[in-house]
Amino acid sequence: MPVPSLAGVHKRPLLRDNVFESIRNAIVDGTFEPGERLKDAELEAWLGVSRTPIREALLRLERAGLVVALPGKATIVAPCDPASTLSTQQVVAGLHELAARLAVPTLAEEHLAAMAGANARFERALQAADVESALRADDDFHAVFVTVSGNPVLRDLLEQTTPVLRRVERMRFGSFAARESVAQHADIIRLARLGDAEAAARACRENWLSLRFTSAEDPA
Repeated sequence: MPVPSLAGVHKRPLLRDNVFESIRNAIVDGTFEPGERLKDAELEAWLGVSRTPIREALLRLERAGLVVALPGKATIVAPCDPASTLSTQQVVAGLHELAARLAVPTLAEEHLAAMAGANARFERALQAADVESALRADDDFHAVFVTVSGNPVLRDLLEQTTPVLRRVERMRFGSFAARESVAQHADIIRLARLGDAEAAARACRENWLSLRFTSAEDPA
């Protein structure tokens, strides 16, 4: 496993959550590729921490579906598997559907404006093929419902499950196909403005289910 180019940037030991987030982000952004072996010693050198928080982070990542522990052998980055991705997608779509249903009745104009602004940034990022900015804007858009819903369990579950979809989103947001999400977002805002919580919730679910798994063998 090649040590990421970020090696040495951590000047003091990281908190456990920071260790988890650093490894998770390296998996999601492709620094650690599917099937790559994650070696404790190299992770220690990169992050500047002991083996204990690294093992704890890897256990969390295994539960999240981002790594696979091969008993007595190694821990590897989980492959981009269509079946497991679909299972996660269905859960994430359902969680966002619930967030919308809870949030719409109490939305204020400032929340709708924040969603519209995020969607505008999302569209500009897609046009510029700026995948990182597109992901951030998409996160900002959906975070409005999650925050306004007032349900911390929803937030925690999404933090655990959404990263599995990030690798798929990186492929999609770099393609023309992602632009249909701009129109879907606009329709969600329209329905939310009308106060139609059920329709907005269904639209949110469909927006997440429209994400399609692709691979090098299937560029569609």
